[in-house]
Amino acid sequence: MKPCGKWTCAGVAVPQAPGSAEPAKGGGNGSGGEAGGADSGAEGDTENPWHCVYKLADPQPPAGSLDWEGHEPGDGAVYEEICAFGEDPATSDAVFHRMVWAADPPTAPAVDPAVLAQQAVDKMLLRAPAIGITPKPGGKGVVGMPVYMWTEKGPETYGPNVASASAGGVTVTATAKVSKIVWTMGDGKTVTCTTAGTPYRADYGKKPSPDCGHRYERPSSATPSGKFHVTATSTWTIDWEATSGPTGQLTEIRDGAVDITVAEVQVLN
Repeated sequence: MKPCGKWTCAGVAVPQAPGSAEPAKGGGNGSGGEAGGADSGAEGDTENPWHCVYKLADPQPPAGSLDWEGHEPGDGAVYEEICAFGEDPATSDAVFHRMVWAADPPTAPAVDPAVLAQQAVDKMLLRAPAIGITPKPGGKGVVGMPVYMWTEKGPETYGPNVASASAGGVTVTATAKVSKIVWTMGDGKTVTCTTAGTPYRADYGKKPSPDCGHRYERPSSATPSGKFHVTATSTWTIDWEATSGPTGQLTEIRDGAVDITVAEVQVLN
């Protein structure tokens, strides 16, 4: 911690002082008003990245203290103000700390839990399905035989994937899971699966997939490329909950693709 004018600064690469914290409304030597009226960011910024919390100074400074900013005890009160850049003071690398006078108890700007929810989602790595399919890409399937489709069941490919974001004393925790995968099979048909699918094993033989399968009725040679272009599109459903009470839901979409070959059955005479 080191002095920085009326501020106490912590961390390195500290951005400019918070501009939207306005606890001191007029009066005194204007030092609190100057800090409150400082530029809130670079030209074009629309949101103040600082989050401030306030606590009534106990005990109050003695009469004549510069913290009163020219006022007398009983005329408003002096508060401890802690502002953090982008996060709570407990976790931020840039923290400003000062004493401010205010005629009325100051309040920090309300934190929008939905904004924190999106920040939590942005911390997640949500991938497209890790596609498993029979026939394998590079191999060759047969018209009429069962096709199995599945994805690897990991936090990044199927969920659950959990992340949190905090600001202004509010923490939002978001949990993402794949609610469905839509398989576009390349033959004009789609298959919607609400499970991760079942990986194929040789002992399944000609049994169809129990939860996510398909059968081709024509060969891939009928397509211009000679292959079926199979696309798997995941819908990630993200439920979030804030410590302040609100809840909500977000959706993210990811897709991946493979090409497979399906041939006619060869009859030997």
